[in-house]
Amino acid sequence: MTYSNGVDGTVPELKLRVEDSENGDYVKLRGRSDEEEEGSSAESSGCSIGSVTSVWFWVKLISLVVCLVSLAFVIIKWVGPFLIEKELIPFINWVRNTFSIPVLGLLLFASVALFPSILLPSSPSMWMAGLTFGYGKGFLLILSAASIGVTLPFLIGHLFLHKMQEWLKKYPKKAAILRAAGEGTWFHQFQAVTLIRVSPFPYIIYNYCALATGVHYGPYILGSLVGMVPEIFVSIYTGIMLRTLAVASDTRHTLSVVEIVVNVLGFCVTASATIVCTIYAKKKLSAMQSEDVETLQNPIL
Repeated sequence: MTYSNGVDGTVPELKLRVEDSENGDYVKLRGRSDEEEEGSSAESSGCSIGSVTSVWFWVKLISLVVCLVSLAFVIIKWVGPFLIEKELIPFINWVRNTFSIPVLGLLLFASVALFPSILLPSSPSMWMAGLTFGYGKGFLLILSAASIGVTLPFLIGHLFLHKMQEWLKKYPKKAAILRAAGEGTWFHQFQAVTLIRVSPFPYIIYNYCALATGVHYGPYILGSLVGMVPEIFVSIYTGIMLRTLAVASDTRHTLSVVEIVVNVLGFCVTASATIVCTIYAKKKLSAMQSEDVETLQNPIL
């Protein structure tokens, strides 16, 4: 039974239960209701389900890591050396015997500058530039060629301007990110173009769509070059790693522990930085897309 305290509260009901057990009778004093006990049981069952889910998550994670490590071991032990010896080394020797360094540089420059205009990837040419010229000269060659590679589609886009505008209107949700790059101030356009270049969005398509969004050439070219810097460094580093492995395999020279550690750490750092930049760019673009959608739904009067 309950008793009022005269203010605005009640004294909790106390239940006295006499139960039999194997060892005899005992008295159990309870201060909670049956509903509270049922809630406690539900919480306990929820905790057990959560612990099972957590264990299952770690089992799957460990299994995934084991599979990835096994796959990496197979590639490093058998697949990698086979491809290097049978494909990479003959290709490098053929290039060196066929072209001089100036001619090869001109060919790589032309490929990086022209391939985006005909919707072809230029990453293999970037790898070759890193393999041949290293970081300094390779970076300058790729960056200067890439400035032409993103400018030509921007200029050619004048011929397809109306079709691109119709496409943007036909797919408003997919084009929201592209439209955001053509709005706002000069810095806003520069920031949006940079994020698009860093994000997984296919930049070859954006080269032709950029003009239809109304973005100016200044923030477009500067944002494109800044956004392509991570990709350029990854490509150059990949080329340098391929050259190191090819030389070690061709001369039957085993890499030292220090060389292996440096190459592995360098690759991990480069890949991690690229992934972080990509994730950040994707989140920022999603936020800009949400703002653009809110603006369209709630226009300022």
